[in-house]
Amino acid sequence: MAEENQGEQKNGSQDQEPGSAENHSEEQTTAGSENDRITELNEKYVRLYAEFDNYRKRTNREKIELINSAGEGIIKDLLPVLDDFERAIVNNENAADLESVKEGFHLIFHKMQHILDNKGLKPMEVKGHPFDSELHEAIANVPAPSDEMKGKVIEDVEKGYLLNEKVIRYAKVVVGQ
Repeated sequence: MAEENQGEQKNGSQDQEPGSAENHSEEQTTAGSENDRITELNEKYVRLYAEFDNYRKRTNREKIELINSAGEGIIKDLLPVLDDFERAIVNNENAADLESVKEGFHLIFHKMQHILDNKGLKPMEVKGHPFDSELHEAIANVPAPSDEMKGKVIEDVEKGYLLNEKVIRYAKVVVGQ
């Protein structure tokens, strides 16, 4: 019996060796394919990360360029106004007619105002309107000339401006109490 057991063990161990070699080669193949898959995924990750990093750098560069050139359009539009002021200064040195000087400055002012209006700039109309802390900055409170002017803007000391419906400068006002 002991010989039979030993024979069975030998036969069993012989049976395991070929099977274990196949299992071992299958494990190596599986491990190799898993390693290949891991390598492939790592390469994809590195490429994707590099692409994202390049995208981030490019968009940052574009933002900086946009910020640096944002005022270019308005400046180009205002250059003719600057030219008009320079001509007015030269012509005003020898001007004897005060009315023509005044008219020239009014024309230049209206030209500049028209350019800024086209860019979306609007002055705030505040006189007589109720005080609104979202639009106005109260610099003084004075007794109201009438009861209906209480809490309303009596005078605007410095105009406020809206650019495309957004406040870019608050109106400095005197409010009646």
